[in-house]
Amino acid sequence: MNVCLVNSKILRQLWSVIEQTQTSTLVGLSDTDLAKQLLGQVDSKTALSREEKNSLSDYIFSRTQLIRDLAFARSA
Repeated sequence: MNVCLVNSKILRQLWSVIEQTQTSTLVGLSDTDLAKQLLGQVDSKTALSREEKNSLSDYIFSRTQLIRDLAFARSA
């Protein structure tokens, strides 16, 4: 079982990036492309270690349905 090593600052930053990302992007990309884009945006704001990138990527993949559900709700 993987342990999430992402700290609260990085999680807040991720969810801020998600809120700022257009709905069409959040729902239109594949899971892999969505994770890459979100990870890249967070990494550009805060330099992440390899371990943090891996953990954040795992976190994003585990939350893709939630991210899409929130994007759909935001557009309604």
